[in-house]
Amino acid sequence: MSSYKPASEAAVSRGPVFQFILLSVAMIFAVLIAEAIGNITVPMGITKVVLFPIVWALLIGAAISVIHRNMPGQRQSSVQTQFLASALIQVAIGFFVVKLGFIIGESLPKIAAAGWALVFQELGHFLGTMVFALPLALILGIKREAVGATFSIGREFSVAIISERYGMNSPEGRGVLAEYVIGTVLGALFIAFLAGTMAGLGIFHPWSLAMGAGVGSGSMMSAAVAAITAQHPADAKEIAAFAAAANLLTTTVGTYFTLFLSLPLANWLYYKLEPVLSPKRSVYGNTQSTSTEMNEALSSVAKAEDTPVWLMAVTLIVSGGVALLGNWIATGTSPTDALPAMLIMGVIAVGGYLVHRALAFLKIPLVCWVSLLAVFATAPFSPLAAYVSPLATKMALLPLVTPVLAFAGLSLAKDLPILKQLGWRIIVVSLVANAGTFIFGTIIAEFFH
Repeated sequence: MSSYKPASEAAVSRGPVFQFILLSVAMIFAVLIAEAIGNITVPMGITKVVLFPIVWALLIGAAISVIHRNMPGQRQSSVQTQFLASALIQVAIGFFVVKLGFIIGESLPKIAAAGWALVFQELGHFLGTMVFALPLALILGIKREAVGATFSIGREFSVAIISERYGMNSPEGRGVLAEYVIGTVLGALFIAFLAGTMAGLGIFHPWSLAMGAGVGSGSMMSAAVAAITAQHPADAKEIAAFAAAANLLTTTVGTYFTLFLSLPLANWLYYKLEPVLSPKRSVYGNTQSTSTEMNEALSSVAKAEDTPVWLMAVTLIVSGGVALLGNWIATGTSPTDALPAMLIMGVIAVGGYLVHRALAFLKIPLVCWVSLLAVFATAPFSPLAAYVSPLATKMALLPLVTPVLAFAGLSLAKDLPILKQLGWRIIVVSLVANAGTFIFGTIIAEFFH
């Protein structure tokens, strides 16, 4: 196959510095416009949905991404930039993870009091994905892809499990990759709408909804927290605390729970239900190979691990500075007043990274180390709490995640061909799986609450 590239296409292939500058300018633009728009409430019959700045940041970033991809001679450069944006998401989210750790530390007594509600809602998260989604997939004619798409919400550790067990050129590999891509592109928007709708119904306690929001994805959790908080502003701190605790539990325990319970159960359900519910032929035929676009999407799962240290440091600085401006617009707290809190969060984020690198043999995710250091900084028993907690209040939670969602939007256009190839069936199944994990986690938390 020829490697020839048109001159106009080859000329725009830029290095990471240029791509980072381009992404930073676009991210800053998206965040400032999103924070200026603010919250917009949309009545939905008996309930209402609040659209907040992180939604606008995601949509503005996505629009920029699509426009750049379709500009003459920019396709190759655009795809490279989008993959870099995917990698920067995991770096920029560091401040948000630290802030959540602060909230967990301050709320440890309440979290401990929740007891069994917090423990058992994890069961809801991992069973909820397949209860509705697996039968639906079979009815729609999806075969073994259904196992990969419904045994979890398809985050990085789920991709790793399926890759090791079946290989990514298998139907199960296509299924989990579909779940990963769809969750990345649509997950935050969908879960925000669902969480806002359920919160507006007034059926569930906001703490239960918060625990349900801890699905194991930072972007989905933050979107759900924003939607629930908009309906229950008086419980804002508790909502963030319980969601963060549930998300941390899902992230730490999730790998083993998924490997030893969810995947075997999904296989068992498949073999029981497939003869009854499924058409004889798969809508995907008998092909065993993934497309070029899907292989590229798979490679993006590991991009964060390959990000140069200098680029991670600069990303923290830029995203932190933008978060300070967003916090100023959203809360009126000047950047100079909030700067000490941001510096402390930056130190903890870097500290978590250093611990993660030093103890890499333990295979513990970076987010866990960052969270644990942040929890210690504000826990009631910590000697640092008296100094850190008052400063941390100067920085609101949601402005910290707006840059993250802007980067997510800027990475979106590369995934559109994959969604087109996968078709509407797998998209519907994926969204139902995401809905199931949130709804079942909430119901179980409500029962034990």
